[in-house]
Amino acid sequence: MEYQFIRDPISGFKVRMSEEHALVGRWLNEELPLKEVSSFIEKMDMVKQGTEELKLEGKEIRLTLSKDEALFEAHTLFQNEVDLSRYEDDFLELDEDGLMAGCGFEDFQALMHDWIRFVQSRR
Repeated sequence: MEYQFIRDPISGFKVRMSEEHALVGRWLNEELPLKEVSSFIEKMDMVKQGTEELKLEGKEIRLTLSKDEALFEAHTLFQNEVDLSRYEDDFLELDEDGLMAGCGFEDFQALMHDWIRFVQSRR
């Protein structure tokens, strides 16, 4: 998983990620407030030690964290009440690329530890 951390003078701390993991970056940038990163890392440690999964429903993205993987799913994937067939004449369809991303637990844990070190070192 490739990522780059940025401290933007206007928008604050951000992470850029490869296209394959863009949803992970979006979750980190938009769904997890900086003040909650430390407590989230503690929750990650509990997931790694236990058998329980952690599910976090964000505004736009759901994270399901198990001791093996982190799965990110955009809420758009679960919009079943919209009848997409009525848009067929316009050749519109739901593009599921970028609406789901996953990575191994260890990779995600490394990202989170790198993220908190970056943020703390630049405050």
